[in-house]
Formats: sequence, structure tokens, C-alpha cells
Amino acid sequence: MKLYNVVFFAFLVTTIFSCVKKDDPKPTISNTNGEIGFEFSNYAGNTELVMNTGKYVTPGNDTVSISKFNYYISNIRFQKSDGSYYAESGSYHLVQSDVAASKHFHVETMPTGTYVSVSFMIGVDSAKNTSGVQEGALDVLNGMFWDWNTGYIMAKLEGTSPQSPASDKTFQYHIGGFSGANSALRMVTLDFTATPLILNTGKESSINIKADVLKWFAPNNISMATTNAVMVVSAKSKLMADNYANMFSVTSIANQ
Repeated sequence: MKLYNVVFFAFLVTTIFSCVKKDDPKPTISNTNGEIGFEFSNYAGNTELVMNTGKYVTPGNDTVSISKFNYYISNIRFQKSDGSYYAESGSYHLVQSDVAASKHFHVETMPTGTYVSVSFMIGVDSAKNTSGVQEGALDVLNGMFWDWNTGYIMAKLEGTSPQSPASDKTFQYHIGGFSGANSALRMVTLDFTATPLILNTGKESSINIKADVLKWFAPNNISMATTNAVMVVSAKSKLMADNYANMFSVTSIANQ
């Protein structure tokens, strides 16, 4: 075989093999996520809240029975021990006193690590208040919406009290307002540095949070005799939002 034929043959073989498609390397799948479960428990002081039949004394010495206790938890953000943050996407949850399942929800696919605090908004941020018809927790059929001008009710408390001046002894507090001086939006930060939440791969850790209904009535004194109804955005609704911003505390952390 002449030399140029040998060279040509070698070139042809090399070209053919170089054109054969090689399989792409398979991606390395790394599961570095876990899940955090929230559990909300409603209390009146140190006593677990019993709806409708329980009787409780406010800091202003009014006796109340609670028939409805709802609040929005949104914009959840966790802080890690290294100072970094993880924010839940699409973070809107409605806790309803008469819907047991609403008191437990999950934040999924969270990065693993050690978390030392959580922050969240009580209420629905201005963006969602002005975004038109919503679904899920933000559905207007949940009874937590006024109208397109005033927006969502951030928190709702209803019941009866012998001190109420209403003929049927009821009281109603529907607290809303997403802008202006009387906005009811409140951010809450709960620190658990002493007992960190440790999230491991493929596991679910949980955080149990207490909501104390009596915090609605102090430190800004809310007297049933003079304030048995707050149903509009006002200076009074702002004071109540300032009060209930303090109603949450962490009762326990469970790590897996």
C-alpha cells in the first residue's frame, strides 16, 4: 500500500470515530434539602384556647369567650447560624381557628443546615393586596377580604364578653390596612439561638409556635366597654396590630 493511502485511511478512521456521539456524563444528583413543619397552637395566656365555651380574662379585666381567631402568616424567612437567609417562595398561609389543618403547614425544599431564627409577616403584603383575584390562602372566599381598596383582613378576632355594650354581647375585631400611617402589616422575628433548628438531608424538623390571644388587648389597653368593634382601618386598628405583633412565641423545636 502506498504511503498516501495509509495516511488517508488513518485519517478516515479517525474522522469516523470522532463523529460518533458520546454520551453526556450523567449529572451528579445531590439532595441537600430538608423540610420544616410549622405547628401553631392558640392560647389565652398559659391556657390552651377552647373555642366558644372557654372564658378568659384580658389584661384590662374583661371576660371574653372566643369564637373566631384567624391570622395570615406570610413572607417567611429563616436565618442560618452563618448569617445567611432562606426565604420561602409564594409564602402565604392562613391560620383559622375552625380549620385544624390550617394550623400545620410545611416549608419544603429548604437547604440543610443550622437555623437560629425565623421571621414572618402578620398579614398580606401590599403587592398581593393590589394584584387582583388570588387563590388558595388568599382566596376572597376565606372571608378575610374587605374590598379592592382596603384589601385583606390581616387578623380577625371575634367572640362575646359580658362587658361588651352590644345587645348580643359580641365583639368583632377585623384588622386590616396595607399602607399609610395606620397599616396593620407587622413583621415578627422569633429567635431560637439557644435551641437551634437543625435541618438534615431528606428530613423534616418542626417548630411549634404559640399564639396568645390575650396579647390583642395590651400593652395598648383595649377596653371592651369602649372598643367592642374595630372593622375599618383606623388609629385603633393600628394599636391592636401593635399589640398582636407580640402574640407569638416558640414553644419547642423538634429536629430529626
